[in-house]
This record gives sequence, structure tokens and C-alpha cells, in this order.
Amino acid sequence: MTDLTIRPAAPADHDAIWAVLEPILRAGEAFALPRDWDRAQALAYWFTPGHHVHVAQDGADIVGAYYIRANQLGAGDHVANGTYATGSQAQGRGVARAMGLHSFETARSLGFTAMQFNLVVATNTRAVALWTSLGLREIGRLPGVFRHPVHGPVDALVMHRTL
Repeated sequence: MTDLTIRPAAPADHDAIWAVLEPILRAGEAFALPRDWDRAQALAYWFTPGHHVHVAQDGADIVGAYYIRANQLGAGDHVANGTYATGSQAQGRGVARAMGLHSFETARSLGFTAMQFNLVVATNTRAVALWTSLGLREIGRLPGVFRHPVHGPVDALVMHRTL
């Protein structure tokens, strides 16, 4: 990706973000979100107040999106949480890595001191390898908490790193 830009999402990006999110939601293998959400439901969630939404743009094309937010309220609001989506046409091209690194910098600039992912599906080996390579470590394993459409109940990892 020679022309990758990561920037805050704008309302004009909604269709492109939906085009990235919809296949991931329908597959049901990575997000603990309803597989049957429509565009309005998915975008309402993605743009929930308190979510800092960014897009990865390759030339004129949106090829990924992520948001970060406080992992918890109150006494836990210094730890960020994030959700990331890469379009199928851009997988394996460094988009997720770039978004991960960008999100860490964004989180730091917002005053977060750590990043925690509460549910990384253990069968999503690409995500586990990416997050491990970016310094997150598995701090817990939740047995059988994710209903995978192919494998049935699978474990999810809790992953964490300081920023």
C-alpha cells in the first residue's frame, strides 16, 4: 500500500464503511455483533457517541475502518478498546497493521494509557498474530464464549498492552 492514508471518518464515508463491515458481519467469524444487522444498525453502533472512528483510504478507496473508545466507564476509562475491519480486497496488504499502529497513537493522544481487547476470537489466527506482533499479550482466555458459525463454541482471548 503506497498511498494509504488513515483519517477520521466523515459522514460521506458511511457507504464505504458499510461495504467493509457487511461481509464481516454476515460471515460471523470475527465480531460479537448480530450477523443480521442492516446498514443503519451497524453504522449506528460503529458511530456510537464516544467512538473515535477512522478510515484507511488507499487512493480514493476506503479499505478499512476502526474505532476506539474507553473500555469501561469511570475508573476504567483510561484503557482504550477498539474494533477493526479490513475490506477483503485489502487483506494481507498491511492495512490492519497500519490501523492498529494508528489507533495506538490516537489512543495515546486521547489520554488512554493502555489498549485492551475483550474478545479476540481464538480461531481468528490472523488477528491473534497481528495483535501479538504489535505488543498485545494474551491475559485471559474465555472458554467457548463465541458461537462460531463453522466451529461452534470457540474460545476468545482478552489481549492487553500498555501505550
